[in-house]
Amino acid sequence: MDPRDTAPDSWEQEDDGEAPVDVQLSAFACLNVNAKPFVPNINAAEFVPSFGPKEPTENPDSGGGDTVASMEIAEPVVAPLENGDAEMAVEETWEQKGAEPSEAEPGGGSGEDEVPTDDSPQDEGMEDEEETPAPKVVPVPKDAPKKEHVNVVFIGHVDAGKSTIGGQIMYLTGMVEKRTLEKYEREAKEKNRETWYLSWALDTNQEERDKGKTVEVGRAYFETEKKHFTILDAPGHKSFVPNMIGGASQADLAVLVISARKGEFETGFERGGQTREHSMLAKTAGVKHLIVLVNKMDDPTVNWSLERYEECKEKLVPFLRKVGFNPKKDIHFMPCSGLTGANLKEPAEDMCSWYTGLPFIPHLDSLPNLNRASDGPVRLPIVDKYKDMGTVVLGKLESGSISKGQQIIMMPNRQTVEVMTLLSDDVETDDAGPGENLKLRLKGIEEEEILPGFILCTGENLCHTGRTFDAQIVIIEHKSIICPGYGAVLHIHTCIEEVQITALICLVDKKSGEKSKTRPRFVKQDQVCIARLRTAGTICLETFKDFPQMGRFTLRDEGKTIAIGKVLKLVAEKE
Repeated sequence: MDPRDTAPDSWEQEDDGEAPVDVQLSAFACLNVNAKPFVPNINAAEFVPSFGPKEPTENPDSGGGDTVASMEIAEPVVAPLENGDAEMAVEETWEQKGAEPSEAEPGGGSGEDEVPTDDSPQDEGMEDEEETPAPKVVPVPKDAPKKEHVNVVFIGHVDAGKSTIGGQIMYLTGMVEKRTLEKYEREAKEKNRETWYLSWALDTNQEERDKGKTVEVGRAYFETEKKHFTILDAPGHKSFVPNMIGGASQADLAVLVISARKGEFETGFERGGQTREHSMLAKTAGVKHLIVLVNKMDDPTVNWSLERYEECKEKLVPFLRKVGFNPKKDIHFMPCSGLTGANLKEPAEDMCSWYTGLPFIPHLDSLPNLNRASDGPVRLPIVDKYKDMGTVVLGKLESGSISKGQQIIMMPNRQTVEVMTLLSDDVETDDAGPGENLKLRLKGIEEEEILPGFILCTGENLCHTGRTFDAQIVIIEHKSIICPGYGAVLHIHTCIEEVQITALICLVDKKSGEKSKTRPRFVKQDQVCIARLRTAGTICLETFKDFPQMGRFTLRDEGKTIAIGKVLKLVAEKE
């Protein structure tokens, strides 16, 4: 190996290299200029480097000082290997803990798989990888029960503190080292952005850090005693709502972050603010339980005031009830401070004596288990794909289970593919259950042939595909009327496709559920109707009754969410 490609074996050795000049000259004087030319001996024993990890086993008898010296030298080189091994061991334990067999149902799932990829700042080179060693987790025996996987999406208005809370949780649960955060803090200070450093644990690319705005859905994971959580950090800015919908479609549980700071809560909650739109989209995406974190309680304008907390609560509850959450069962309010970490892991009794409930992380741990059916049909909507020694796809397994070497079918192409490698949380595994976020390396298909929104399923139970379907739609926000021929963008599971309303079939009475006898000529805001829709291309979908997670959708136009709906019937294409 070229000596330039290897690190110095030890710093002492390097120092020895720079010997005084007279010593070097005397060494040259001893050279034999008339020595025979060197002829390599091809039958010689294999050369084993002195710093190689094999040395002790291959040379057990040579107990001389040389061996000891070489072993001392070896330490700096071997250390990273040990580190790497430690990381693998740790990740294997998470993989073993995995997800329980789960339920094929709307919220079913757990955004695990891609977590470590997105979470580790790739742009920052080797230095960072060394600085963020895997957290220390006690290895779990193979037969130990797997921990339940739960996906938590953080939603809310821009600058409410979603990424900061995510970063703080990762620090409190030991997923990010203190020195890494100190490094982020120094870098943030240099850019006069010292309060942003926690969010940098999740906002890993340069654009997000410079502007302080999340663009892609950030991924990270943490563990509690009973569960394995994936954080999906959704962007708050209204330009990136399609990304947020993708994140929410993988979540089981939503955390709505609102800012208690004077003026900020009002901005986020008024018309045009993302607090309203995000909570509605989360409900549409199938999130059943909502935790509302009233953040920035440590702000001087709030100072842990109970009055301000109650004011935010009073304004939010009627709206969340209207969206479809039950305030008694589905919603839980709690105050916190993302920047200081108060009330996230430990109760903030000295500052916030009026709040008697559990802090955020213990509350997550105490939530009841999700019931998911692992014996359902295999359905894995694809979120993303790329090339890496073959074709790699990412997605959340909504129902059923997948194993390594299995033959599955990519819809709507109907291409048979084989699962070469299966990774859950970037740890190789032989099989995976519902709710896990997976990374699959496939054989038999090219990366160019796959689009986000395609579905992996088994040959025995193929997923339905088509272009025309009947759906029940609720018009949420639209200034004028909607007539047949109206076009919008359809977001269904991970698929985004242009769609046109081809016919309005009937109006549905909101209170009684009765359908009108005559066909309406148009629909307007706040009305519910059944309509026939036709997409520009063939998509994969299921009826809401058969498979809720793949049968609910949103319609968006001009950067606004116009309607939400559910698929009632698939219409066969006319020949």
